[in-house]
Amino acid sequence: MTTNQYSRLFKLTVKFLKYFLLGIFGLAIAYILSMSFGALNFVAVLLPFAGNWFSKLGILLLCLMTTTIIIESLR
Repeated sequence: MTTNQYSRLFKLTVKFLKYFLLGIFGLAIAYILSMSFGALNFVAVLLPFAGNWFSKLGILLLCLMTTTIIIESLR
């Protein structure tokens, strides 16, 4: 049985990255489905808001990953 050597910050970063990528993947699937069903006008209105939101979350994730890398290398 192995012991878990990952810190809480590393686990939080990995979980945040997982849900961030799942969110982007879900948004891409919703965009493709809306194109096929003809609801592109509705998505075109929401896309700038979602893009702005995901870009801010991406920057936050990048900062969190950088902090995790620095702390884990010092450990």
